[in-house]
Amino acid sequence: MIKRHPANPIITPAMVKPSHHRYRVRGAFNPGAIKFGDEIILLLRVAEDCPGKEGYRAVPYFRFQSGRGYPEVLEVKVDDPEVQLKDTRGVVYQGRDYLSTMSHIRLARSRDGINFTVEDEPFIYPCRESECFGVEDARVTQIDGIFYINYTVVSGDGFATALATTTDFINLERKGIIFPPQNKDVSIFPEKINGKYHALHRPNNEGFGLPSIWSGESPDLLHWGNHQCILRPRNIIWEEMKVGGGPAPIKTPRGWLEIYHAKGRDQIYSLFPVLLDLKEPSIVIKRGKTPILSPEESYETSGFFPNVIFSNGIVQKDNGQLFIYYGACDETVCVAQCNTDDIISSL
Repeated sequence: MIKRHPANPIITPAMVKPSHHRYRVRGAFNPGAIKFGDEIILLLRVAEDCPGKEGYRAVPYFRFQSGRGYPEVLEVKVDDPEVQLKDTRGVVYQGRDYLSTMSHIRLARSRDGINFTVEDEPFIYPCRESECFGVEDARVTQIDGIFYINYTVVSGDGFATALATTTDFINLERKGIIFPPQNKDVSIFPEKINGKYHALHRPNNEGFGLPSIWSGESPDLLHWGNHQCILRPRNIIWEEMKVGGGPAPIKTPRGWLEIYHAKGRDQIYSLFPVLLDLKEPSIVIKRGKTPILSPEESYETSGFFPNVIFSNGIVQKDNGQLFIYYGACDETVCVAQCNTDDIISSL
């Protein structure tokens, strides 16, 4: 039903220019995806770190001034008494947290959906304290000629979801945080339903239960309410830990098709389909019993974070064919192809 492209991975860290002369690209993955004219545009998450000299620890960080973010490098001696190492994720220096890698959003463009040219400069870069640990995992939805880009912002206050808009993928207008901490994996529907905008989102459940997919609605894409939990992890090996929304849902005659991710046993990430009601998208019609894509190939099982398949970008061709773009091992971009009707028929 789903075929991985033989060119996978189609984007690797080696294809991406670092955003700072001291930075090193460790991952280019988890792309949002959209058709724009005769192009397919991917919004890559680019993760960078800083190689340090022997005996030193170097980490990237951002300095903020006048609404802009400036990349910097903190380099300290490992034996400095004010340095506390936090496993592989970063350090604490003088009481302040720094991460070992920082992410931003970069554009990549293609005519055929397979061969991409990655732009040299970031498209969405951290510019305020709520983004001081980076911006990640963009999703993009086109509504009435405007492209709405939502993405995860990370800071010492946790992760949240911000929104920005563009009409040309050159100029960007930031709208601010639309789902406060801790909330991510937001998928915005590409049209109004019953006069309101709708979205899927995933609050972080640290109390009872497990992180699940919720629905919400809005009059303006900024203020959200009527939240309902609609999809909880099932007691199966692929969903033991959590589930979260993927790309913008796809409208079909039988319902809204959403491809979501699930984290299961041994921290393995897979993709599942679910069909939501056209008029009431909080109603689940059918849900896949087994993954449509799970780690099998070497580039999916071995890498920066092994056994991860994560999609937040799908492009539908005029013939109903889907190009599912996904991050593999939090390191590279891959693509798989399938037919919309085949996925729905499998439910």
